Amino acid sequence: MVFKISQVQIGQRIMELRKRKQFSQEDLSKLVGISRSSLTQVELGKRSLNIIELQKFSQVLGFSLDNFMSEDFSLEDIQFSEIEKKDSTVERISVPFLEIGKFKNILLYILERCAGKPNVGETVLYKLLYFSDFNYYELYEEHLTGATYRKLPYGPVPQNLDVIIENMIVNNQVQRFKTTYHGYPQTRYLPLEKSNLTQLKASEKEVIDRVIEQMSDWSASAVSNYSHKDIPWLASKEGEDINYELAFYREAPFSVRNYDENVEL
Repeated sequence: MVFKISQVQIGQRIMELRKRKQFSQEDLSKLVGISRSSLTQVELGKRSLNIIELQKFSQVLGFSLDNFMSEDFSLEDIQFSEIEKKDSTVERISVPFLEIGKFKNILLYILERCAGKPNVGETVLYKLLYFSDFNYYELYEEHLTGATYRKLPYGPVPQNLDVIIENMIVNNQVQRFKTTYHGYPQTRYLPLEKSNLTQLKASEKEVIDRVIEQMSDWSASAVSNYSHKDIPWLASKEGEDINYELAFYREAPFSVRNYDENVEL
């Protein structure tokens, strides 16, 4: 039986070779002359490659086409020289660094817009922060707050938020109170001071506003269930931090970026 490689297998092999070479998607897309969005589609198996493009990938990633297209292809057959390994350290690594002042300001802004809604307790608040952060990163490849989110049973949860909120309570910036909503206990927060919008870029405020408009009226269970279908959460292991780079593998309706595979071929 003649082996015929699928588009999905080609994408998986490209991604494995890219990671083995320690290239970011941005690095590899520039080297082979396609857009990052097109490379994302290739790795997802949703965009085919012609022979000229395959040759470019083979030159950059160091594989032979015969080996790459065979059924017995293995990463172990690809030789990576010390020079290649050294040069590949130019990769842009997504390591979030929490900007506490900015995080507080964004938290205050979300509370200004949403604290009066009876459904917006801790669970909904966490998800509004998560989607604001990950949507911004997908769109602009920059961190919004730099918060780290962990995969927990009820969805992505920002780390160290308790410490930040306790500090804000002490400084009379927010007030915490307990209540019930539809018979369930709920922790809610009220802003005691206004956010400083001069600290937010127009693009940042726009992303946050879109998230608020889309999700701030959802129940805690609805927004949690929605977050459980988002690729960054799905692709992460329970209890581990969620990698921002996973936002580039989102599909509709979660993706906020236009990944039109026909834009650049």
